[in-house]
Amino acid sequence: MDMNRRHFFRVSGAGLVGSSLVALGFSPTAALAETRSFKLARTTETRSICPYCSVSCGLVMYTLGDKAKNVKSTIVHIEGDPDNPVNRGTLCPKGAGVMDMIQSPNRVLYPQVREAGASEWKRISWDEALTRVATHMKQDRDANLIKTNDKGVTVNRWNSTGFLISSASSNESSYLSVKVARGLGMVALDTQARI
Repeated sequence: MDMNRRHFFRVSGAGLVGSSLVALGFSPTAALAETRSFKLARTTETRSICPYCSVSCGLVMYTLGDKAKNVKSTIVHIEGDPDNPVNRGTLCPKGAGVMDMIQSPNRVLYPQVREAGASEWKRISWDEALTRVATHMKQDRDANLIKTNDKGVTVNRWNSTGFLISSASSNESSYLSVKVARGLGMVALDTQARI
């Protein structure tokens, strides 16, 4: 095709006008206009605390579900809580990955036990798990509770069991956890803050 300068400008100008009209919405074919719905429009907003460390950053979790009686909601988005005075909406890399932890296929959702000598874990009910923990604690406390020291003073120390308290929990639940552990005589108490 033999094209001179004047013909080149005409073709380029026509192409520019045509593409501008298409960019402005004038399309030769019928276009369907539809606004995309906001992904959090039908969700329920719930405030929570990040489970990873003792900083206790605030999270906003968005769940999707119709709140029917037997319907389980699904978490679709998690972000930092801008109203939380600790993190003011920001999250560290661990906190930003909470969604991946929640939806991980490797996440343990039910109590499991591996019997002595067995190589496989078996799933048990929550009632059985709590009963087993309480039974083991009672047996250990009965066997290892120190009631008096060498001077005859009542001390009620339980040195053979420790208690790891969540440092991401609220003040009230942490207070109750310490009271329960101290009431049982436990001496070794710690939180996950340094883990």
